[in-house]
Amino acid sequence: MKEPMTKLENPVLMATIGGAQGLRGEVRAKAYTADPTALGDYGHLHSMDGRSFEILEIREMKNVVVVRFRGINDRNAAEALNGLELYIERDNLPDEELEDDEFYYADLEGLEARDDQGVSYGTVTGVFDFGAGDLLELKGPGKRPVLIPFSEASVLEIDLEAGTLLIDPLAAGLVDDPEELSKFTPDKPKKKK
Repeated sequence: MKEPMTKLENPVLMATIGGAQGLRGEVRAKAYTADPTALGDYGHLHSMDGRSFEILEIREMKNVVVVRFRGINDRNAAEALNGLELYIERDNLPDEELEDDEFYYADLEGLEARDDQGVSYGTVTGVFDFGAGDLLELKGPGKRPVLIPFSEASVLEIDLEAGTLLIDPLAAGLVDDPEELSKFTPDKPKKKK
């Protein structure tokens, strides 16, 4: 562990620490990077309480990586990190390596989801993967969050510069039949027939 404490302005979740591995301070971690062992390429990782962690060693093991951090030297110290989420600043992600149709999930948060008629269905407040495909969480003013599939059928276009997603509300499961599209207003709940 390294001092001083760091407060991130635009944090991006990179890994979640699981249990201790062995007796010398190593931990198992779930990395959220395309290449799990590349976790160390992003520099220091930070917890939301301001601690900073430097990766000394990293290796793959089944569905996780085993990591040794500077200053974490025994099993007790490693066990104390169980469940800790580690972040980097969004600006530390390499944009120049992205293709034109690629983006980071963190960049989707805050985008407004609209259909082709301009009707807003809310703002993206999260991106989740529960194992059956990625989901976008949308939240509109005064509404409960809803999850829609993050698929080519549901999300037709992503415009980061305009801050919008073009969605198909029928494919996204936001309406049950095409006739409901003309009745939907973002300020009122749908009426049951």
